[in-house]
Amino acid sequence: MALLLRRTSPLPGFHAGLAISLGALGLIVMLPLAALLGRGVAMGPEALIGHLAQPRVIAALWLSFRAAIGAAAVSGLLGLILAWVLVRYRFPGRRLLDAAMDLPFALPTAVAGIALTALYAPTGAFGRVLEPLGLRIAYAEAGIWLALVFVGLPFVVRSLQPVIADLDPGQEEASATLGASRLRTLRHVVLPVLTPALTTGMALALARGAGEYGSVIFIAGNLPNLTEIAPLLIVIRLEEYDYDAAAAIGLAMLAIAFVLLLAINAAQSWSRRRTGHA
Repeated sequence: MALLLRRTSPLPGFHAGLAISLGALGLIVMLPLAALLGRGVAMGPEALIGHLAQPRVIAALWLSFRAAIGAAAVSGLLGLILAWVLVRYRFPGRRLLDAAMDLPFALPTAVAGIALTALYAPTGAFGRVLEPLGLRIAYAEAGIWLALVFVGLPFVVRSLQPVIADLDPGQEEASATLGASRLRTLRHVVLPVLTPALTTGMALALARGAGEYGSVIFIAGNLPNLTEIAPLLIVIRLEEYDYDAAAAIGLAMLAIAFVLLLAINAAQSWSRRRTGHA
């Protein structure tokens, strides 16, 4: 009788699956991170701080994360609007636009960087129009933001689309029937439901942008202390066979990204508890 009442999982093999998952996680993710941390420990705190205290390193780290955070915010706003339009409206070319959202995933980042540079360089199709207006995109920080929005926008759109598709329009209609304005309906009915998915998409865009390399180096100009990003500086240090300096910058990027993502996850958990979408 006890055997008949025993509950079984519809997906057997839990222990084997858990062992494989933890093994793959350890070999693919944790082992390289442990090697990087071990390199930092071997250097010692004085050498580590010495490598990171250089003005060029500080400027590169500040630029990388400033641009990544700003681009994630822009991607969040544009992604929310674009995902809403793709789900809620029907218009000619909608399927083509929806399919184009996946291109940054498949397109090599170097190709994206070359294409953006060709368009926004002073002699490019857009650059020759913007340059006389005092708007310099290529070889400036604005170009870095543009490249990071290009690679980060699909994360936000794809995170929001299924949530918007499941959102009941009847709730918005009921809110309007009760006299709420469109802005009030957006703030109190729509956004609380979309906030967790929006936060997830922006976190993915931030994580992608902080370590982005290929699409940025072509459009940034790579001027030290001005438009040089941290991933490029790591490559430069590796080419100079200064492995300790490269590891120090990598550790700094790892620590900053971990703190930012931890803060985003905490904010996301708070938002889910507040809205009741656990």
